[in-house]
Amino acid sequence: MIKTAESVSPMHPDKICDRISDTILDECLRQDPSTRAGIETIGGHGIIMITGELTTEAWVDFRQIAAEITHEKYGIQSNIVQQSSEIAQGVDTGGAGDQGIMTGFATSETKELIPKEMLLSRKLCQKVFEIFPHDGKTQITLKNDRISAVVCSFQHAKKEELEKIIRDFLSDQEVDETIDIFCNPCGDWDVGGFEADAGLTGRKLAVDNYGPQFPIGGGCFSGKDATKVDRSAAYMARKIAVDYLKEFKADEVHTRLAYSIGVAKPVMAVAEIKKRGKIEEKYITKYDLTPKGITEFLDLRKPQFAETAKWGHFGNGFLWDR
Repeated sequence: MIKTAESVSPMHPDKICDRISDTILDECLRQDPSTRAGIETIGGHGIIMITGELTTEAWVDFRQIAAEITHEKYGIQSNIVQQSSEIAQGVDTGGAGDQGIMTGFATSETKELIPKEMLLSRKLCQKVFEIFPHDGKTQITLKNDRISAVVCSFQHAKKEELEKIIRDFLSDQEVDETIDIFCNPCGDWDVGGFEADAGLTGRKLAVDNYGPQFPIGGGCFSGKDATKVDRSAAYMARKIAVDYLKEFKADEVHTRLAYSIGVAKPVMAVAEIKKRGKIEEKYITKYDLTPKGITEFLDLRKPQFAETAKWGHFGNGFLWDR
């Protein structure tokens, strides 16, 4: 059994965009908890473009937020409009802000209840980022539950320095006898972030979710308020998976929710519970799965989302992880 997952640092171009979108959302929610937002950020090569929909009483300085996150001054272009009145009429009555399928997952193989390869890749990325707080990526491959390959590329870090960090990280891990380690395999590099590449909100979906081994619904999270079930229902799907994992003492739980735009209740709510090689499917009935119910249950009207954009939305101790 071979599994691979990657993680990216908060200064990766795509993650910078996620963080800008979610920091804007947080500031809006701080001033106006009823904010409706669908903020998209595009950045690269000296320019940041912020676009999307925002219905709020809040006032936000986009330029200041971008400067604080990037540590640079970029040209800022913004094109923000209010939410479409035709969408709003469905949301006003408590309906979902869009159609879509949201998935949740929980596994007993780690105490964080996320896949082991995902957790290890994230932990290594965090360890390197503490020393080199720049653009970077890590990747971990497991072979029969043992680390068989490590990839690590970080801006402003020498290959030898990364190798030392990785060897220290591996010292208390289960490692395959023929492990491969690749540090800056394209060569050491100093040009990163928006100077090297463009970024876009929502482009690291597998990193934000559970890694490439598990299905995702397709919608991104960052920049969206809780009326957008892409975010809120994905968090609820995770919460249900965690609850069922504990309740049924399962090995894994997959949950799936699906919604129609403008309709409050989901059109699908099922869970697959895997225990000792057997899979049982259950209908999810004991939760309020309307957008309003989810928002209240998970307290999604308070500023908290910039933190989710840094290191993934699951397995970091958020309310939906517990």
